[in-house]
Amino acid sequence: MDEIDYEIVMQIGLLSQSGSGWTKEVNLISWNGRDPKYDIRDWSPGHEKMGKGVTLSREELLGLRDLLNSWEL
Repeated sequence: MDEIDYEIVMQIGLLSQSGSGWTKEVNLISWNGRDPKYDIRDWSPGHEKMGKGVTLSREELLGLRDLLNSWEL
């Protein structure tokens, strides 16, 4: 499998942290030199390893925001 190249352009926020030190974060990430996208996923301490996550364009992120704002918790 080819290596995935990524650059965390901006760390937006920390959602949670497990006892093992892994964190669930929202970041702006450039994948393989492409334009940055918004990303929600688990990261090991130091960002050496990552878990599965979801990557969203700006439009998708705004749509998610609107959807969550319209939903009663």
